[in-house]
Order: sequence, then structure tokens, then C-alpha cells
Amino acid sequence: MGEPALKITGKSMFMDTVKDLLPEGGNLNLCLTCGACSSGCPATGLEGMDPRKFLRMAALGMDEEITSTPWVWMCSMCTRCMYVCPMKINIPQLIFYARKTWPRDQRPKGILSSCDMAVRSDTCSAMGATEEDFQFVVEDVLSEYQEAQPEFAEMEAPINKEGVEFFLNQNSREPVTEPDEMVPLWKILHLVGADWTYGTKGWAAENYCLFLADDENWEKIVRTKVKAVEDLKCKVWLNTE
Repeated sequence: MGEPALKITGKSMFMDTVKDLLPEGGNLNLCLTCGACSSGCPATGLEGMDPRKFLRMAALGMDEEITSTPWVWMCSMCTRCMYVCPMKINIPQLIFYARKTWPRDQRPKGILSSCDMAVRSDTCSAMGATEEDFQFVVEDVLSEYQEAQPEFAEMEAPINKEGVEFFLNQNSREPVTEPDEMVPLWKILHLVGADWTYGTKGWAAENYCLFLADDENWEKIVRTKVKAVEDLKCKVWLNTE
């Protein structure tokens, strides 16, 4: 017995909703079906899906299929598809909204748990690292490198220094699992004479709630980080992610 026929309505409530959210409708009706988006997408072929197919399915009213495919969670949201598109179609926004249609408890557990952990404290750390943990690791690693590499004996990794140029964010996995990975950036900042600091609050760089399509907690994390930057009176927020 053959597979059941796909239901094509020709009108997509999903597509209409996203168009209403975007300036000029995100150019969603301008697709030339050229395939440039798919050729540059790292998720092309996974789950039998690619950006061009996803967009065409949305245009054809296949709302159920595009809001249930796990492919939307394989997209890295890198926006490469939009960058190479000659019509600048905002496919990532389509994918983001498709993620929002999933019940929260059915979204990928790794991203979900990381988001939930990040909103528990003002560090915004998806690893649950506290302010004290972060400061201890930074100071300990700095001391080790200052001693082991005399050419960097004067290198600094300031924390909560007010009025500097750059407030630096750090991927929260590095101080917990790979602290040595923080050092190369410190060396660059030292060699160029940058005026910078970490903050014990809002120091974690990533935002898993964005990738989870959790608007409320995405905003909460961003506001927490912005407040940390403003409280220290820094001029530039430098996010490594």
C-alpha cells in the first residue's frame, strides 16, 4: 500500500502569522526556488528536509508537517540561508516560529534544561556556576598562567571593574569544564591593551532560551546581562557567542 497523500491547502495560517511579525512580511512570498538557501545550509538533508523545501511546504499550506518535523531543532539559526538568498527571505524566522508551536516539555531536553538552569541565577550560566565559582576559577587560572608564562606575568582578568571599555561575556561551559580555553582571549586583550572586565553577574555568553524559542526567558536573560553591563558603567558589551 502506498503512502497517504499529503494534504495541501494552498493557505498557510503558519505562514500568515510569521509574515505579520516581520517588516514587509519577511519577503516570504518572493522565493525563486533557486536552492541557494539549501546549498549553504549545514542542516540540508537531515530528516529529508532543507530550507527551500521547508519554505515551499509553508507556502503550500502544509502547516502540520512543518510544525511537527524535528528538523527545526537541527537548524543552527546561523542565518546563512538568508544571507545567500537573492531575495533575502527570512527563513530563520519561519523556523523559529515553528519551534514556538511545540509544547515546551516536548522541545529538546538539552536546550530546555540549559535554558531553565540559566534563568535560575543572575550569572545566566547554563551550567549552574555561581558568582563565587566563576570568580574563583578566573583568579585561579590567571594566577597559574602568570606564574607559568613570565611573558604574561602582567596579564589581567579583571572582575567587576567599573567604567571600563568592554564588558566581556564568557561561554559558561569553559570555566566549569575547560578553564584553559578562557586564556587565549585574555592574552589577545592583554596584548592589544584593551580595557575590559568580567562581571560576576550576567557573565555567561550563550542564550539557550533564544534557541528554545522561549521569548519570555530569552528577554529575561538579555535584561539581566544588560543590567550587569550598565551597573558596571561599561561602554561596550562584548559577547563571545
